[in-house]
Amino acid sequence: MKEIRFTIPLAPVTKKNSQRIANCGDYSKILPSKAYVQYERDAGYFLPHRGAALARRCEVVCLFYMPTRRRVDLTNLLEAIDDVLVKYQVLKDDDSKIIVSHDGSRVLFDPDRPRTEVTIRFMESNAPSCLGGGDKPCG
Repeated sequence: MKEIRFTIPLAPVTKKNSQRIANCGDYSKILPSKAYVQYERDAGYFLPHRGAALARRCEVVCLFYMPTRRRVDLTNLLEAIDDVLVKYQVLKDDDSKIIVSHDGSRVLFDPDRPRTEVTIRFMESNAPSCLGGGDKPCG
């Protein structure tokens, strides 16, 4: 398996906008917005390989087609989709040892068909890594 491609036919939602604060006794806890919680639940229906918990090094490329032209933070959208992939165990984790790149990801506009097109490309096992330290450039 070299890559996985799928589309989530829902308007993309960030996790950090409109966070909620819940009081839990002596402390407060920050919760994601209700819109994100619903998106996370609904997006799970469209994910392939649920439960596989793939732990191979990969590049996750996301094309976020937004329903409006309002400003949106690409890194927040990427965080949201990474968390969805981990929650439904498509990927084992979203740390830099597994998701090594989001190169090519971008935000686009499609008012008629908002969606997220996701491509997960698996890296060769002998591909260069930035994880070992040193001063060699990543390739």
